Amino acid sequence: MNLYPAIDLRGGQVVRLTQGDYNRMTVYGADPAAQARQFVAAGAKYLHVVDLDGAKDGTLANFDTIRAIAQQGGLSIEVGGGIRTQERIEQYLELGVARCILGTVAVRDFEFTKRMIAQYGDAIAVGVDARDGYVAVSGWLETSREKGVDFCKRLADAGCSAVIYTDIAKDGAMQGTNLPLYRQLAEEIPGLAITASGGISTLDELVQLQAMGTAAAILGKSLYTGAIDLAEAVRLVQT
Repeated sequence: MNLYPAIDLRGGQVVRLTQGDYNRMTVYGADPAAQARQFVAAGAKYLHVVDLDGAKDGTLANFDTIRAIAQQGGLSIEVGGGIRTQERIEQYLELGVARCILGTVAVRDFEFTKRMIAQYGDAIAVGVDARDGYVAVSGWLETSREKGVDFCKRLADAGCSAVIYTDIAKDGAMQGTNLPLYRQLAEEIPGLAITASGGISTLDELVQLQAMGTAAAILGKSLYTGAIDLAEAVRLVQT
C-alpha cells in the first residue's frame, strides 16, 4: 500500500481543516517545502497536496508553493484543489506533478473528465468526497444528489484508474476512518485503485486497509498531532 502524507495549503501555509470546514482550520507550519523534506526524511515516497484556496474559488493562489515542493524532488506528488480545466492539468504536469486530482469538475462535467482520463491516463485521479454518503463539491461546501459509491462505479466504467475517497465526517476528527466503506469499495469495484482518506488515526487501521486491498492511504492530522509516526507507518505498510 502506498502512503501519502498530506500537505493542505491555504495562503501558502500548511493547514488542516476539520470535516472540511474552512472556519475550523489549524495552521501547522509556514514552510510547506520544509514539511515535505521532513516527510522524505521519514521515508515517504509519495505526497498528497491540496490547494484549499483553489478548491474554494478555482484560483492558483498556491501554485508557487507547489512548484517549490515539486522542484525539491524525492516525492511522487499528486495535487488537487481547483483543477477544472485542461490548462490547469497541463500547468501542474509541467511542474513535474505525477497526478492531478479532479474533484468538483468530475461531478459537474463528467464528459470533460472522461476526455481527460482518456488523454492523460494514470496521471488523472478523481477525488470523491462524500458527506453522509453523497458526493460533495466546491471545497465540500455543496452536496450533490449522487451517492459516492455509485459515482465510483461510474468512474470505473469511464476508465478511471484511481479514486481518492474521503468520508468528510471522518476527516480531521481523529476518530478513525470508515473501514466498512473501503471494504465495500474493494469488494464491489475490484479494478479501481482506491485511496483511503479521512480520519486514519492508528497504525492498525493502516494494516486493516492494506489487508482489504486498499491501494493507498492519506495521512494528515494524525501525522501533525503525532498520533502516527510516519517512519513507523512506512516500515509497516509502504510497498
